[in-house]
Amino acid sequence: MNAPIFSNHGCRLNAYEVEAMKDLAGQAGLRNAVVVNTCAVTAEAVRKARQDIRKLRKSHPDARLVVTGCAAQTEPDTFAAMEEVDAVIGNTEKMQPGTWTELAADFIGETEMVQVDDIMSVTETAGHLIDGFGTRSRAYVQVQNGCDHRCTFCIIPYGRGNSRSVPAGVVVDQIKRLVDKGFNEVVLTGVDLTSWGADLPATPKLGDLVMRILRLVPDLPRLRISSIDSIEVDENLMAAIATEPRLMPHLHLSLQHGDDMILKRMKRRHLRDDAIAFCTQARRLRPDMTFGADIIAGFPTETDGMFTNSLALVTECDLTWLHVFPYSARPGTPAARMPAVDGRVIKERAAQLRMAGQAQVATHLNAQIGRSHQILMESPTMGRTSQFAEVHFDIPQPEGQIVTAVISRADEKALYACSI
Repeated sequence: MNAPIFSNHGCRLNAYEVEAMKDLAGQAGLRNAVVVNTCAVTAEAVRKARQDIRKLRKSHPDARLVVTGCAAQTEPDTFAAMEEVDAVIGNTEKMQPGTWTELAADFIGETEMVQVDDIMSVTETAGHLIDGFGTRSRAYVQVQNGCDHRCTFCIIPYGRGNSRSVPAGVVVDQIKRLVDKGFNEVVLTGVDLTSWGADLPATPKLGDLVMRILRLVPDLPRLRISSIDSIEVDENLMAAIATEPRLMPHLHLSLQHGDDMILKRMKRRHLRDDAIAFCTQARRLRPDMTFGADIIAGFPTETDGMFTNSLALVTECDLTWLHVFPYSARPGTPAARMPAVDGRVIKERAAQLRMAGQAQVATHLNAQIGRSHQILMESPTMGRTSQFAEVHFDIPQPEGQIVTAVISRADEKALYACSI
């Protein structure tokens, strides 16, 4: 093995950072290494990372194994104690060229096994920009990192640090480069995207950034924003939803639950009615808007009635793309000390939420039959609508391009189209 092998766990931001690490490791000349980028969002995510490390060690016995990411940041000693691991690198360190230079030059000798500093002391982010991560059609731009909130179930602020924003000018310049390279869609990504700008001069809002991008990069066909906290959406972002057709009508919402008492125990900043009001307003401004959402099943103290409220939110907000998380206690979080729900009940409730989500997807997909869509091709035979529904073609289309097509049929997962 020559070039390093990277194994990624977790969110889109983690995947983005893997591309950055590939560049840094390549520039440093790192060879014969395996790098595992971990996730800490649940205890199950940490378990899977440890399992992956053991498998990779067995399949690459002579490689040097590096562990990084959020789980490495929050519990470095756990991974340092694994006999399969040679080095543990923090989330700040993994984005620094010097880290990879040291690893390449002297992997074990004088280099400390654990290089994990205090993430809360970090005040800047996105020093390494990736031009073109994703497919040939869609690129992801990290505009924010970290989180200032302290939801009781979440360990991520301790893995990512406090919120830091990339200045708007830097973001715009990168997007211009991406458009020049032929990308037809850009996705803005971050840990707590709607907090963008709070640490910048004049404290701009995410809506200001969106408007600035659309104004200064007129040749960008499609702009998409990733997961947002609906209670933090500003007036300019709502205005963009209403007036900017190049902003895609698809929002993924960090809702987490549909019961007010559970939301309070989660230390969320919104209530049930806030979520419903936001979805109603966004769809009024943009009738073709679709919503995804994160929902946790079986949060501590969740009763049958509380779960019923959460389940009902799926239809009351008309959510389409659900990410369902069975609650998994994270040591060190307040929720881990709350009265737990039986594991079998958690599993059953998660299954009910997934079934509700599948029904919503089917309803959305069936409603598209006979409609014309602008579809961004991710491969010669698969693309996505502006609402992010998957579309399949029998006849190959130009990859990376936006094609117009009429939806001819649908199944439970995807749409099928014939080009015009």
